[in-house]
Order: sequence, then structure tokens, then C-alpha cells
Amino acid sequence: MAPSIGSPRPETSLLQLASAPSTTSSYLASTPNPHARLALAELSVGLTVAQAAAAPKLFQLKKQVGEDVVVKLLVIILRAFVDSVRVAEKPDAADILELADTLAQTYTHDSVKDIILALKEARTNGTRFFNALDPARVYEIIRDYFTRKAQSLENQHLDRKAQAISQESVALHQLQQAAPRLVQSVALMIPDSHPNAQHLRDKLTLIKQKYRRGLVSMAQAEQQRYEVQQAIQRHPRPDWQPSEAAQQQITRRHQQATRRFAEKWGIVNT
Repeated sequence: MAPSIGSPRPETSLLQLASAPSTTSSYLASTPNPHARLALAELSVGLTVAQAAAAPKLFQLKKQVGEDVVVKLLVIILRAFVDSVRVAEKPDAADILELADTLAQTYTHDSVKDIILALKEARTNGTRFFNALDPARVYEIIRDYFTRKAQSLENQHLDRKAQAISQESVALHQLQQAAPRLVQSVALMIPDSHPNAQHLRDKLTLIKQKYRRGLVSMAQAEQQRYEVQQAIQRHPRPDWQPSEAAQQQITRRHQQATRRFAEKWGIVNT
């Protein structure tokens, strides 16, 4: 039957039952409670290891509601599990109380949902009890669950780590691919103060146009760009500098040579 609108959540129902002053641990351990079993069944639907790992830990619950309430909550869970197992020999009330207290002291940094999931998996995975269920078997069930949980969380961590490494490798490869072009672009930046700035820019444009038209190979274009890069590097000679008139004449000569070359090959200077 579906829960009615406004009915408390399964966690709330179990906590209210465990917190009620009128219910003692011995009463909960010795008395079947169909309502508690139903609430646990609803709580375990779709429950995963990740959800159990993210739930509040036992030591946190002890700070919030007290250790007695946490032990009674574990008693309710264990009693519901014992009632669900169809065997002749089962733990009695004293065994359940001892189990609950031991679990509360042992698994302080795990959650109540971990215990619920461990017992659920024992029922749904076809565990054979051979017509007897004793406290040692319950401890074994829970211990095996936490072994699987640790392995599952480790695998998830390794998967995330491998994915992060893969993403870093892709990013590094892309950077390595782009780095030479970026370095070349920086190296070919011609400062406006360079005496042959316009001529070198024109030469780079011509190299680009020739490569696009297939007039030079990639290796030839790279070689010519390298020569431009070398020409960009200025090594001042204090013993000789052209006069302003000489510099203008050099500039005109370069422009004329560039124009003649462009007209010869039909290259548009862009």
C-alpha cells in the first residue's frame, strides 16, 4: 500500500520509534514490528553504496540524538532482519541487543543506511543460512559488505583519477599542438619601431599568399618565415646607423621590389 499523503518519511518513522521514551531496547529486541519492517523496506528501495556512504555517520547521530537512540535504531533494524529470515534458529533478544551495541561501537564512521544495505543485500543476493542464523553470521554479513564497499569506493576513486589524467593528457596534447603556432606568432610580431617593419610585414603576407596558392611547400614557407624572424631580431650597431634620407631610400627600394614581385605573380597584398 502506498503511504498516504502527509505520512512521515521512513527515516522519521524509525527515529520516532527509537526516540519514544515508552519503548526500551529490550522491548524492541523482543517484539516483532510490522510497521518498522515496512518503513525499512521503503527506506531500502533504490538504496546504493554511494547513498549509504553519503548518509550521516553513527558518531554524528550519537551527537544529535544520543547513543541510546542510535542503539535502539540498530535494534529495530536487526529485529526486522531477523524476522524476515525464514530459519528455525534465530538470535534472541539478548543477541540482538549485543549485536546492536557492538555495531554502534565498531562502525562509528559508517551510516545506519550502510547497515540496512548490508542486511538487504544478504536477503536479496541469495545468502544461504542453512536453517540457522546466529550472531556470528550477522557479523560476517556486515563485515563482507564493508569489504565490498571499500573496494567499490576505491574503484570509483581510481575511475575518477583515470578520467582526470585522461583529460589532463588531452589538454596537454592540445597545448603541445598549439604551442608551436603560438610561439611562432609571438616570434613574428614586428614592432612598429623596427626600421624595416612594413617590408617584413609585406614579406610575411607574400609568404602566406604563396603557400595558399601552392607556389611553395610547407617546409619552404617555414624556412622563409624563419628568415623573417631572424630579420626581426635587431642588433644595434652604434658604429653605423643610416641617415634619415638613406633610410627613406631603403624603404622605397623595398616597396618597389615587393610591388614588382606581387605584380609578377598576381598576388593581392592583404
